[in-house]
Amino acid sequence: MRYAQRGGYTPAEQERRERLRLETAERFAREEPVAVIARDLRVTERTVRRWRRRWRQGGAQALRSAGPVSRERLSARSWATLEAELKRGPLAHGFADDQRWTLGRVKTVIGRLFHVGYTVQGVARLLKRHNWSVQVPLRRAVERDEEAIAAWKDEVWPQVKAPRRTWAPTSASKTRQARG
Repeated sequence: MRYAQRGGYTPAEQERRERLRLETAERFAREEPVAVIARDLRVTERTVRRWRRRWRQGGAQALRSAGPVSRERLSARSWATLEAELKRGPLAHGFADDQRWTLGRVKTVIGRLFHVGYTVQGVARLLKRHNWSVQVPLRRAVERDEEAIAAWKDEVWPQVKAPRRTWAPTSASKTRQARG
């Protein structure tokens, strides 16, 4: 993966980075030091040196974005459709054994709906790019009765739990005092 922490730049982030590089080109023309540029723009000095090398070879045009690294396979409309289908749940797509979306299942749904092939890693990046995060499922029984649980908490639990300890002086010692 090219950008391990986020799964790639979104178009808005790509545009922001291009503006940053073009601002750097203006600063190169004013012969500002690399360290100052890096500090002001909050990038590494190594990145600024790499941009300066490209600027010397091709001017500001060399710092423009070359476009997305890869073409998005799903259009905005397709993504909206996929998102709606994911919200319907795995059961609606024939996954009856449990109610969790796995990357493999999402990959299968994408293939069925749009006839587009993704790898499991590609699905992970796609979901990350659209701000979907990994979710840990709640392990609750389907038969769970929320009303009975609430009633038990209100009526039975107060009778069962131990009463609060009354105030008593404590010791500042880190060791436990002997009783006796």
